[in-house]
Amino acid sequence: MIEVTIDSIRVSLLSQNRIVVLKEEKSERFLPIWIGPFEADAITLQLQGMEAPRPLTHDLLKSVIETLGAEVLHIVINSLERNTYYARIVLEMNGDTIEIDSRPSDAIALAVRVGAPIYVAEEVMEQAGMVPEEEMPLSEEGEQPEYSDASGEDLGAFKDFVEGLDLDNLLGN
Repeated sequence: MIEVTIDSIRVSLLSQNRIVVLKEEKSERFLPIWIGPFEADAITLQLQGMEAPRPLTHDLLKSVIETLGAEVLHIVINSLERNTYYARIVLEMNGDTIEIDSRPSDAIALAVRVGAPIYVAEEVMEQAGMVPEEEMPLSEEGEQPEYSDASGEDLGAFKDFVEGLDLDNLLGN
């Protein structure tokens, strides 16, 4: 497993879609994951130290886990299938380790509330992780190549999304 931190939450100016960008701790590799606006707001509120007037769903989940005497050990983005990420919340309760299926956005929102580490499975990072380049290399024809992942899959739609992001709206920066 690869430990990551939340680098930023970005907003597309065109569609208002959100993306959470996870950064590998010991590398310059990033993992972008599209998330819903409510989960993005829940993560951002917690990271900025702001409190909602009433508990949000993730606050409720934290409270239930603590009331049951369990502890969140970590969360892991463990799978990527057909452009959908999957995550697990790993708990310790009464000496037992329990894994709960979760959407990555909900798992991340919980992790920031309880201070739990966030991990990404190596195969997920290999499949979808990105390393920023100083300058895109030109093709033999003098054009920039289409974006693609290591498997050669076309990522043109993702490129369009990333280029439409409001980079000045990163966690309030």
